[in-house]
Amino acid sequence: MKQRDVIVVGAGISGLLTALALSKEGKSVLVLERESEIGGMCRSYMVEGYQVDTGPHIITRLEHGPLKELMHRYFDVIPNFIPHGRYYVRLNNRVRAFPWNLKGWFTFDLIPQMDRLYLMKTLFSISYIFNSGEDLSRRSVGELVGNGLSESTLRFLNCISYFMTGTSMDETPVARFLDSEHYKSRSNGVLDKLYNILMKEGALDQVYPKGGLQSLITAILSSMPKNKIEIKTNEQVLRIHSEEKRIETTKDEYEYSTLIYSGFASDLPKLTENLSSNYKQSLRKLPRTNALTIWLGLNEHIFGREGSEIWVDSDPYTWVVPVSNYDPSLAPRGKQLVGFAFRLPNNFNLEREKKKALNAIFEIMPHIENKVEMIHYQTLIPEKAAWTITTEFADVRSPLDGIYLVGTDTEKRSMGITRASYSVLKLLGALREDGIL
Repeated sequence: MKQRDVIVVGAGISGLLTALALSKEGKSVLVLERESEIGGMCRSYMVEGYQVDTGPHIITRLEHGPLKELMHRYFDVIPNFIPHGRYYVRLNNRVRAFPWNLKGWFTFDLIPQMDRLYLMKTLFSISYIFNSGEDLSRRSVGELVGNGLSESTLRFLNCISYFMTGTSMDETPVARFLDSEHYKSRSNGVLDKLYNILMKEGALDQVYPKGGLQSLITAILSSMPKNKIEIKTNEQVLRIHSEEKRIETTKDEYEYSTLIYSGFASDLPKLTENLSSNYKQSLRKLPRTNALTIWLGLNEHIFGREGSEIWVDSDPYTWVVPVSNYDPSLAPRGKQLVGFAFRLPNNFNLEREKKKALNAIFEIMPHIENKVEMIHYQTLIPEKAAWTITTEFADVRSPLDGIYLVGTDTEKRSMGITRASYSVLKLLGALREDGIL
């Protein structure tokens, strides 16, 4: 058995970023991926002449966030990024730009004026709640705003909560909304966070990668030192023998000094022994978020706005991203590729949900039904753990010697690629503290 400095289990975005960083830090790295393709929830492929991503993605916090830091440290090739533009809200058959700041809220006439004033008052009251010492990650948005709002406003808040955390406003923590912009600031005080929420200009540092998600994976692969890293696909890890520092796969056995597990933390007990019952129980409580994406290839340009749309009016709620507006090469010439993202309920019937979601699109925009020339469905798990008021995220350090975790179930900040990047930085910090780097 050939020993490696580090074995990374899983070649999703978290695993690949980790492998790149560790190889650049001088470690010999083996990446094991059970699927035939790498990238996980961050890759692209062709469908009838259209290049679809694994779900619609917009990369957040690029200017000051964790992916920018990782790119600065470890990338030799930097992808080209295109500004996302605005978010638009469709509510009560009208469309308005998302209200990012104080001025936006006062002019956001999709919800009643009294509701807007009430929400602003509620936002300011958060400072008093924070100063009382209450943990805002344990208090839900629904509890904070109460039941005195109109149906339209409650639907709006519920919709935004689902897209920010994967769960309803009754389970979404207030802290998630305070998390939205304070990463730019040196201060973590609640007044500083409130200032950023009230005064920010919008999604100015949110981007889409030119060439689709695959361009980010290509940049990572192109930056990897060839003599330091090996990626093996179609090789599933069957057993981790932690005391012997050895793993079994469907093809071979390997010894390791350090093991980085980037799969679902809740699945770790299935692979190894010597985990305490309390630890296993905590991992089982990590709630996964299930999502459905419908990609539509349209034979003409229907969506002309610069940015994406949040459809509160649809049932289920829908996030609409016309990706070929950012990069026309993703669709055949003169045509348009649009992703529609939906959260799936618990215990869902997939065929029923697919039909319901497609009907929801055509109910909102019936004129596009006869413009569709390609339909492609994806069922995905965009976040390995939803950030709810009861979620206990896994730590990057496991209780087992030499075994670490990485991924979106070890970090609650932000979402998607940005959340994965935060986790990688946290892992690298732990490895330095432990003397491995």
